[in-house]
Amino acid sequence: MIRLGQLLKLAGVLDSAVGIKAFLAAERVLVNDEPEARRGRQLHPGDTVRVGAHDLRVIAAS
Repeated sequence: MIRLGQLLKLAGVLDSAVGIKAFLAAERVLVNDEPEARRGRQLHPGDTVRVGAHDLRVIAAS
């Protein structure tokens, strides 16, 4: 499990987690094709996140 804000930072969509709330308020973020604005949204393996041109998929660590 990873939180949405952590994933966006890890994937390089954001430089830091400081502006995550403002980013989510200004940008359209889809989790499993549903709009999401909560930075603490829990993501699980198989979940997909779309932010602008970025398509991310959560996978389990091996």
